[in-house]
Amino acid sequence: MYDEKRAHPNGWDKDKLVSRYVTEGPESAPHRAYYYAMGLTEEEIHQPLVGVATCWNEAAPCNIALSRQAQAVKVGVQEAKGTPREFTTITVTDGIAMGHEGMRSSLASREVIADSVELTMRGHCYDALVGLAGCDKSLPGMMMVMVRLNVPSVFMYGGTILPGKFRGQDVDIVNVFEGVGKHSKGEFTDEDLKELECVACPSAGACGGQFTANTMACVSEAMGLAIPHSAGAPAPYESRDEYAKASGEAVMNLIKNGGPYPRDIVTRKSLENAAAIVAATGGSTNAALHLPAIAHEAGIEFNLFDVAEIFKKTPLIANLRPGGKYVAKNLFDIGGVGVVIKELLDNGHMHGDCITVTGKTLAENYADVTLPEDQDVVFPCSNPIRPTGGVVGLHGNLAPEGAIVKIAGLEELQFEGPARVFDGEQAAFDAVQAREYEEGEVIVIRQEGPKGGPGMREMLSTTAALYGQGANVALITDGRFSGGTRGFCIGHVGPEAAVGGPIGLLKDGDVISIDADKGTLEVKLTDEELEERRKDWKPRKTNYNSGALQKYAALVGSARDGAVTHPGAKEETHTFVDL
Repeated sequence: MYDEKRAHPNGWDKDKLVSRYVTEGPESAPHRAYYYAMGLTEEEIHQPLVGVATCWNEAAPCNIALSRQAQAVKVGVQEAKGTPREFTTITVTDGIAMGHEGMRSSLASREVIADSVELTMRGHCYDALVGLAGCDKSLPGMMMVMVRLNVPSVFMYGGTILPGKFRGQDVDIVNVFEGVGKHSKGEFTDEDLKELECVACPSAGACGGQFTANTMACVSEAMGLAIPHSAGAPAPYESRDEYAKASGEAVMNLIKNGGPYPRDIVTRKSLENAAAIVAATGGSTNAALHLPAIAHEAGIEFNLFDVAEIFKKTPLIANLRPGGKYVAKNLFDIGGVGVVIKELLDNGHMHGDCITVTGKTLAENYADVTLPEDQDVVFPCSNPIRPTGGVVGLHGNLAPEGAIVKIAGLEELQFEGPARVFDGEQAAFDAVQAREYEEGEVIVIRQEGPKGGPGMREMLSTTAALYGQGANVALITDGRFSGGTRGFCIGHVGPEAAVGGPIGLLKDGDVISIDADKGTLEVKLTDEELEERRKDWKPRKTNYNSGALQKYAALVGSARDGAVTHPGAKEETHTFVDL
């Protein structure tokens, strides 16, 4: 399955390791001098150098425990006779960036995370990588760079937050966003909202429901880039440190055994496994951006429509928020994501023969897992919550390049109504707060795509306010939705308005028809009417005409293909590991 020429069964052959450029021979004396300055021994300098990359920062609870876990990774590397080199990269935490201009930085941060880890690994010639991530975009960013570099790599999730308690009920951050809607409606007083915000997030860890972080954590196991069961334990639990140490040991085994490397692991079949776990858990629609982006790093075509095909035939079996009842800790308490994986494997919804970072197949990793009885967190495939997945792809004259909707928790899968059009989220949020909309309308938020935003903002502030108000509306956007969004909300509509997509041609009152059962998104206009309107369309200039977001807007591609910013593996002549 992997290249035996990479193996080091009798010790480390530096002629096969990238670190030879900075540790071997007389020409590396200046480089070694730096390592001696940091207290390394001669033995440590000549061992494999393992990058331990974290997204630790003090921005939010998602990342605050990563530094602690990194120390455990380093112990695992050291005990296996490797030399760990810890470094950090950025994160933009959606919970704090949400609802204002800061959200434009979120998706762009995924590329910066991948790029910055790549540059650190390249610049210092590290032989392997353990990547720890805790927040929405940091998980796919770290997985993307592993596939891009194709060095021995193990992914490690930082863990979920514990649920809060509000008046006897479990709550999470989405309840606070929805509380803002209740407050605007008069159902919550200032004191109610204050009480909720003080108890909703009681510990370190990523948002507790099956939002983007926990979705991509499940993906890391299902795809095979993380060791089994490492995604489950909440961030404060000491057992996370045991998995961190085991991840350090695992990456050393990958060096010793010559693999499997990330591109041995990330294949068309393992990407299908990843899409299946998203569907089965009612996961975040953002996975439809991140899986194509990870595939792109391996040179595999796997776009939104490919993801949607898997969604269409995978049952929804996990009863997780925001569409269901439970949070990630409840899933951990009954056995973790492995319970979902094993149920899908046993019923033919995943490929069991895919290789993983353990060197074993997915089926071998979870062979001993069973579905617990007397619980309603994970249902059997024979009695699913829904026969098809919690996320659905849409297509039609309003979305020629596709769109995505989460149906977990929805009772009705069809909606038709007149459009109420807003250019940008802020205008829509202001109207929602003032209740300037009618029941039965389709709220359209455009100019929020990857280019047009720029940055493809998430709309949780607006959707949570609508949910909190109990509004009977649908919402469509060329932007994104938080993994915490619930309600009839369609995102990733493409082509986006900024490049002349049909969503940019809509007017108030146009009748929009959504059918999540059939997978269609249509506006009741003829092709001729749309073409006539296109004659008057002009591209819009944004307020971001220099700096990182200008650069992002200039480079970023379609949401259908993952909103990527570089040509990907198809244009490579070699990978970093082959230098």
